[in-house]
Amino acid sequence: MSDLERYYRVLELEPGATLEEVNQAYKDLVFVWHPDRIPKDNLRLQQKAQDKLKAINEAREKLRSLKTKHQTTLNSPPPQQEKPSQTIQKPPKQSSDLSGKDYSRANLSNKDLSGRNLSYANLSGANLSDTFMHKVNLRGANLSEANLFRANLLLADLREANLRGANLIGADLSGTDLRGADLTGARIRSGERLLVKLIGANLAGAIMPDGAVYQ
Repeated sequence: MSDLERYYRVLELEPGATLEEVNQAYKDLVFVWHPDRIPKDNLRLQQKAQDKLKAINEAREKLRSLKTKHQTTLNSPPPQQEKPSQTIQKPPKQSSDLSGKDYSRANLSNKDLSGRNLSYANLSGANLSDTFMHKVNLRGANLSEANLFRANLLLADLREANLRGANLIGADLSGTDLRGADLTGARIRSGERLLVKLIGANLAGAIMPDGAVYQ
């Protein structure tokens, strides 16, 4: 079995599935295999869930990369023969550095911002529901009143971020660095039930939704 076939099999897809189908399968499987859904005292299943998540993340990243590259190739214009008097300039690459940008009230739902640098960006009131932000840099960013419903923020950098009044219901903040972040008034519960995944998150010095500083 080739690596490509294995990636499709991990995501329980048929070869040739679209990028949208890959993303949906990823979200479905992360929901099923997230360690939060496994009893804490069942170490065998906890380890199995972690292994599954690792394989699922790898498969999604590899397929996304391959499909994005393939789509870029399909959309590229046919090569033209260079004339002696012409100088062909290559288009600039899309930058992953979006630090300090203003995305207030922007609709970024379902976008893939994984690995981007959005430090100190203004995302106040932005719609980030179901957005992929794996390993994104949001240090010092303004996310006040932002909608982060079911957003994937695995291993994100949210140090000193402003999350006041943000909707974090269903968000995955596992492994996220939240040191010094302000979560005053953020929505993370339904009644007494915590609805945010915080496995391995660093909350040292963070201001919690009730205003208390996490020690």
